Amino acid sequence: MAASTALPHRTVVQARGLLLACDGVANEEIARRCAVDSDTVRRWRKRFVDKGIAGVGVIAKGRGRKPSLPAGTVEKVLKITHRERPADGSTQWSTRTLAARVGVGKDAIAKIWADHGLTPWRVETFKVSNDPRFEEKLVDVVGLYLNPPARAVVFSFDEKTQCQALDRTQPSLPMKKGRAGTMTHDYKRNGTIDLFAAMNISTGEVLTELRKGHTGADVLRFFKQIDAAVPRGLGVHVVLDNLSAHKTPEIQKWLSHKDRRRWHLHFTPTSSSWLNLIERWFKELTDKRLRRGTFSNVSELTEAITVWAEHWNLDPKPFIWKATAESIVEKVQRGRDTLNQIKSQTDH
Repeated sequence: MAASTALPHRTVVQARGLLLACDGVANEEIARRCAVDSDTVRRWRKRFVDKGIAGVGVIAKGRGRKPSLPAGTVEKVLKITHRERPADGSTQWSTRTLAARVGVGKDAIAKIWADHGLTPWRVETFKVSNDPRFEEKLVDVVGLYLNPPARAVVFSFDEKTQCQALDRTQPSLPMKKGRAGTMTHDYKRNGTIDLFAAMNISTGEVLTELRKGHTGADVLRFFKQIDAAVPRGLGVHVVLDNLSAHKTPEIQKWLSHKDRRRWHLHFTPTSSSWLNLIERWFKELTDKRLRRGTFSNVSELTEAITVWAEHWNLDPKPFIWKATAESIVEKVQRGRDTLNQIKSQTDH
């Protein structure tokens, strides 16, 4: 207890004082070392004699800091936060609006929310897949990630469509001490380009191609690029979504040829883009190159993406998938159960 970094401070101090008492240190010296008075040390020793370890750090009845809020205030705040909305129709409470509603200070509301892990000002997005073959597709894709087949290359493929060549309306200011770099909130659109990308999940290397569209013909051309990049004798497994351009007759015809028997497509469930690892790479590209970039035309945007991807491939870093299919199915099922419960309560 005396060496703890998690117990309350008073408990740690009392334990240290009692250990000093066990070593024969006088009460006055213990008080000096623990920064208390000698009567406090005597009370520690008496309580230890009466209650043993269970009495260390316990605040005696009637002593200690008194509650600063009226009884029942915490329960009232929690109930209103969960079940009620402000009278003006706002979708969530703020510390000030709830403080005015309950009759306490805004800091008290903030502390109650913090103590109970509540963040009414935040909302997170989600979508539970309604794909009737969800579990089957999930097991297939996650199995590829966790246990890829021998003598085969597994790619995670998708398109990042409508990459915009955005230019700011005024020059940005550089970062300096005490001020972050700046950029205008508005921008000029100078055209778009579609990015095709396929990541080798074992090496992290990414194949890319930039096109003006993403029709079936464009997808087929990129498939041929993937096929040329994989040595003969190795299988090709591609994880992709259910976009109609991925299933056109011309692609089906190309895949049915005997020379493409090594090809295998693995479709993610609908509304499950999070299952496609290339989406994580798209986020890296967006955060590190596109979001704060300025491009006066599509050619500049194309060059920027190409150069960034080339540098990525100089030292590629694969994204390691760890979640098992069983754990994902369990979470999704909990989500479905909750949604069904809410629908039954609201009758819609």
